[in-house]
Amino acid sequence: MGRSQELSEFKCGTVIGCHLCNKSIREISLLPNIPESTVWYYNKVEATGNNSNSPMK
Repeated sequence: MGRSQELSEFKCGTVIGCHLCNKSIREISLLPNIPESTVWYYNKVEATGNNSNSPMK
């Protein structure tokens, strides 16, 4: 399976906005119909400010 395209600015903003409203990853992934793994990644970037794939310490 290949990689999918990046999220649009609107969907990215929706994910981050829902995260700031304390929605769960499952709830966020159901709204714009995007994978939970993608939601988890955007939440990690928002929380840490780091978008590398290195393990969090």
